[in-house]
Order: sequence, then C-alpha cells, then structure tokens
Amino acid sequence: MTESVEISHESGKNSLKSKLGGAHTTIIGGRTGKKLVRIVSQHPEIKKIIPSVISVKGTAGGKLSGKVLRSDARGNLRMLLSEGRSFQELRLVTTVGTAEEGDRIMNELNEILKEAL
Repeated sequence: MTESVEISHESGKNSLKSKLGGAHTTIIGGRTGKKLVRIVSQHPEIKKIIPSVISVKGTAGGKLSGKVLRSDARGNLRMLLSEGRSFQELRLVTTVGTAEEGDRIMNELNEILKEAL
C-alpha cells in the first residue's frame, strides 16, 4: 500500500531528504517502494526526485515494479513505480545536460533496480 517516505537521518548531499521534493511525499509500495527511491537517490548524478500523484489502472493484484524511462533533451528522467492497481511517476532531475548522458544514467539505474527487485 502507500506510505509516506521516512526521511533518512544521513548527512551529506546524497541523503533522500535533500533530494526529495515536490508537493507529494507519498511513495507507493511501502518499504519496498521507499527502498527503490532511496537506491535511486544515491546515484551521484541524480539531483532531485519529484513524486507525482498516485493513479489507478485497470488490473488488480501484483507486486511492486520499478523502471526508469526515457530521458528528455536535458537528460532528466522519469521513474515509474507500479503495484497492483496503483502506479506513480517520479521525475528524476539529473546533473547531466544531454539526452545521451541521460540514457546512460537510465541504463545504469534500470540495472540497479533489476538487482534490487
């Protein structure tokens, strides 16, 4: 189900607290969802994570899955979390400036997420 993100007490610029922004702080997937967001936040080229609203799709049941999607022209990414009928998109603001560098980060993050799930 959904839970608000627990902000870690880590110090330094890589903590989830310093990178999580936006109007919504709820992440779907409970502990597993928060774990995936925390893993993504530790990437050195991720500057900000902005969760969007949680939406509902058609089919019921299922486990949590996460995938980083294509980059825009400036190298920023989208992350899609889905669990059962719910899904949530998170914007990933990066420190890179081109789509090619964004694609490289996307591939790195997808490999990390594949191992985490």
